Amino acid sequence: MGAPSAPWTILALLRWTTEYFCANCVSEPRASAEVLLAHTLGLSRLDLYLRYDQPLAPDELARFKALIIRRRAGEPVAYLTGHREFWSLDFRVSPAVLIPRPETETLVAAALEAAKDFRGADQGPKAPSPPSRSSSFWGLEVGVGSGAVVIALAKELPWMTWVGLDLSGPALAVAQDNARRHEVAGRIRFLQADLLSAVKPRAALALLAANLPYVPRAEWERLPRDIQAFEPQAALLGGEDGLDLLRPFVRQAHAYVRPGGWVLLEVGDRQAQPVAALFSATRAYDPVETIPDFHGVLRVVRARRRHGTP
Repeated sequence: MGAPSAPWTILALLRWTTEYFCANCVSEPRASAEVLLAHTLGLSRLDLYLRYDQPLAPDELARFKALIIRRRAGEPVAYLTGHREFWSLDFRVSPAVLIPRPETETLVAAALEAAKDFRGADQGPKAPSPPSRSSSFWGLEVGVGSGAVVIALAKELPWMTWVGLDLSGPALAVAQDNARRHEVAGRIRFLQADLLSAVKPRAALALLAANLPYVPRAEWERLPRDIQAFEPQAALLGGEDGLDLLRPFVRQAHAYVRPGGWVLLEVGDRQAQPVAALFSATRAYDPVETIPDFHGVLRVVRARRRHGTP
């Protein structure tokens, strides 16, 4: 970063950094520059434009330059700042967890719509082992990562109690921290588990959601460096066709959900119909629905547990 003829102001830095990121093929160059500079200065992105002529101190410039170098190398902005917004909530993230994506908000919205079936309903069966809480309405998420989905649902559905499962211990530590920050830790029990192995198969859950690795290997090999080199592969790669974990999850899920309860699963592009067929093949659900995200991609498969034995 060469020395300017005048002090580096916020606006001058934003312009220079955006051009620098463009020249180095950094994705979202303007947004990256704004978020990193706001983080360096402890300001909001709006504040940057309200204080556009404010000069930076030498120590601020040094910290910002260090972030620029790391971003040029491909490190995601969310890991550089340690934060990511999801469902209008601020989540702490680290390289131990997948960065929450906007399209995953489709999973939250679909679960909230399904939860309307239970609001004000009579008391239901007891919660599945091992947690013991007073709530009659239980939800569970498999593959919690940062905790974004289960925490957003716990905030929106305060009358429900939750279990969050993940195979990664470091990811669960991040999720637990986020639950404490959002004051829902008392209604979420986090457990380390492979899929549903930590919970006894009792038909007790009102909602069962999962955001499992579903990226096919061929697609994984084409992903940008920002993702391949920095985000946890185990949270993304789902085998040759992306369905290595989705298949066993669908086979098991109905044993955990009460009659009338819902199972929701996030899927990748062109996976919704094959996954919906897997749900239908169990003969445990009616209806089985596919729900698009804001790009029009069928992002969520939602299935309601039918009454009686399939």
